[in-house]
Amino acid sequence: MTDPSTSAGPASRDLFARASRLIPGGVNSPVRAFRGVGGTPLFIARAHGARVEDEDGRSYLDYIGSWGPMILGHGHSAVVAAVRSQITKGASFGAPSRLEVEMAEALVERVPSLDRVRMVNSGTEATMAAARLARGATGRAKIVKFEGCYHGHGDAFLIKAGSGAATFGVPDSPGVTEGTARDTLTAAFNDLDAVDRLFAAHPRGIAAVIVEPVVGNMGVVPPQPGFLEGLRTLCTREQSVLILDEVMTGFRLARGGAQERFGVRADLTTLGKVIGGGLPVGAYGGRADLMTQVAPEGPVYQAGTLAGNPLAMAAGLATLREIDAVSGFYETLERLGARLAAGVQSALDRGGYPCRFARVGSMWTLFFTAGEVRDWSGAARCDKGRFARFFHAMLARGVSLAPSQFEANFISSAHTDADIDETCAAAGAALDVAWG
Repeated sequence: MTDPSTSAGPASRDLFARASRLIPGGVNSPVRAFRGVGGTPLFIARAHGARVEDEDGRSYLDYIGSWGPMILGHGHSAVVAAVRSQITKGASFGAPSRLEVEMAEALVERVPSLDRVRMVNSGTEATMAAARLARGATGRAKIVKFEGCYHGHGDAFLIKAGSGAATFGVPDSPGVTEGTARDTLTAAFNDLDAVDRLFAAHPRGIAAVIVEPVVGNMGVVPPQPGFLEGLRTLCTREQSVLILDEVMTGFRLARGGAQERFGVRADLTTLGKVIGGGLPVGAYGGRADLMTQVAPEGPVYQAGTLAGNPLAMAAGLATLREIDAVSGFYETLERLGARLAAGVQSALDRGGYPCRFARVGSMWTLFFTAGEVRDWSGAARCDKGRFARFFHAMLARGVSLAPSQFEANFISSAHTDADIDETCAAAGAALDVAWG
């Protein structure tokens, strides 16, 4: 059995000890603390292409990808050049810049449901603003979200949340008021009838339904056929706002995001990750009649000192333009994803291991359960102890995965066929360790 204490080298262990004296849990985002898998987190010193290197000089094939933004891999030359050029002109202005306009044009051109868009600083800001806008525009209070879906750490969304909250076994956070909790209604992902019942129980009371079109925060869980289309029909019927949270899926699953891949049109869309090229960023946008309600054009207030930051805009635009410049970009990611799925499935079949490999495009998760995972109840049945052993066995073989059973992993265009084959071989050996 792989010993978690050996995964991190002395430099990482020393840094974590220092950090733990000053930063809650020693990290600035909870899942990074390795509480879901045990051991000490790796402190990363540098990254390039599909690899990261920790402070002890150990190199790993990286499938975290900064939790999704690094679709081109780390340190892509076009992104580096764009940021280097912009930093000589200024890092922040607190005033409008050309890059904000170019980003807005790029987003609206790619996603047909976007008439207008507002830049913010994070995915959490985007979802908070979208929910406020839906409430302001409809005059209604309640929001429907899905169990296990994570939409950032806004109070309204920390009700039966996934991702880090699920990893720590605290789906509801202290500090969220009873009033906020009452205004957040929950349903099981992929259960359209449950949403219909919520609408019936709260007539003319639901402002919006917010959903990850492909869940990435309880592991990768795709929508069942008809689920997203059904949400669109219900929201139209009830005159509620359909918010598709594409912070993770936006421009990762297709040029127009999950909305292009699944053929569903949102009223409001939240974006992040890829559109910042690795720098902090977020955005929300949608129908013109909704977006004209945002200040200063309308009464729904939202602001941000660093919103539209020129460095983030430069990195994001370079990323989007590079995607467009590469022929068959998404087809290549799809092919690499299929190669990984086939290789891991072969290892599962060989060992008879009760696991499920889930993938949509370049997003993937290996669920340590024999049952189908369609919602949070299915994900929650996973064997977290075996996942932890698998995780550390993969690290020992030079492959860095998300340190939680309830997270997505990401393939970048910097990954090669050889990288995928190396990962499949490592997975076969790590599965033997997990069941050893």
